[in-house]
Amino acid sequence: MFTLNCKGRLLTIDQPIVMGIINTTPDSFYENSRINHVDAALTQAEKMISEGAVILDIGAQSTRPGSEIVGPEEEIRRLGNIIEAIAKKFPDTFLSVDTYYSEVAKAAANMGVSIINDISGGHFDPQMLDTVAQLKMPYVCMHVEGNAATMHKVPVYTDVVIEVMDYFIQRMKACRAAGITDMILDPGFGFSKTAEQNFQLIRSTSSFVALGKPLLIGVSRKSTIYKTLGITAQEALNGTTVLHTAALLGGAHIVRVHDVKEAMEAIRLTRYLMP
Repeated sequence: MFTLNCKGRLLTIDQPIVMGIINTTPDSFYENSRINHVDAALTQAEKMISEGAVILDIGAQSTRPGSEIVGPEEEIRRLGNIIEAIAKKFPDTFLSVDTYYSEVAKAAANMGVSIINDISGGHFDPQMLDTVAQLKMPYVCMHVEGNAATMHKVPVYTDVVIEVMDYFIQRMKACRAAGITDMILDPGFGFSKTAEQNFQLIRSTSSFVALGKPLLIGVSRKSTIYKTLGITAQEALNGTTVLHTAALLGGAHIVRVHDVKEAMEAIRLTRYLMP
């Protein structure tokens, strides 16, 4: 069991939970996840919460290959009204912001966010770790190689599982040194990795769980699924559920998803398969 301090509110993870994805971007890879106005965001948030989402993860920058990189000012502009509206209408729901900018993290905290989800593990903005420590919020640390422009190029790994493990051990030390109390680990499926390497990471879920931090799995409708199956992201829900099931059986604590109802069903059923 994990207990995370989210700006004075405690998030207890004693069984797997769902993080629902809300994208305020015009170019996210899964078209149905794109939200561009407050009413649509509130409708999506209400649906996800009613289906069982504990956290809503709100992002304002697409990180798919070839997407446009926008600055912190544009992220804040896209996020502002939407985060504030969701926080006001659903005050009991934990909100996270998906950003690698410390400036956005600070702004989002003032809007009502209580978790920072950083795909760069603090590497893209040297102020991020200190900022999260000052905000006293949980930090989702994802594995990635390169920078914002090169993070989808795949480096040569000797052993991708061992190297991601080593990365997490290093970042855990860096977070502790900065003063971050609560940390969540994300292996970074689809970032700096081939499809086969993503499958290796799924098979090694229990190894990452052994690091003693909550483990987040973000495979929802990603290209590893739809390219392997020869389908589209719109058709990748069934494949997503298969990989969620494998990760949950390996001990994953959080699944970050576009489809909350189906993820909750996977969580409920895998309980009966656990020893």
